[in-house]
Amino acid sequence: MKPDDTIFGPAKDDGSSQPMQPIEYVGDVIRFRSNAIIDRLCRERIIDLNRIAIWDVPAADKEQFWQLLGYSVSGFGDLSFVRKKTVRKADKKAGALYRAKEGNNGQ
Repeated sequence: MKPDDTIFGPAKDDGSSQPMQPIEYVGDVIRFRSNAIIDRLCRERIIDLNRIAIWDVPAADKEQFWQLLGYSVSGFGDLSFVRKKTVRKADKKAGALYRAKEGNNGQ
């Protein structure tokens, strides 16, 4: 198994990228902003996340899809098909959001 392979199928890092979803607080959790259509498709079980996870598609597309679900940034980094560079970018944005919130609480 190559380093980029996962139990969910190969993470095809073809160098492509998708835009990162905005990151925001939902309650006390930092999440990607969800997409209402994707959310409804999942809630109504029109799409099966387990089947999507095993599809042989570019890593950037899988990453964006899980962002559109409104995944928490901390949980996103645990997904086996997410590239380290994407996790670093999301963590950096989440860290800035957290520091901004904490800075406002101290005033």
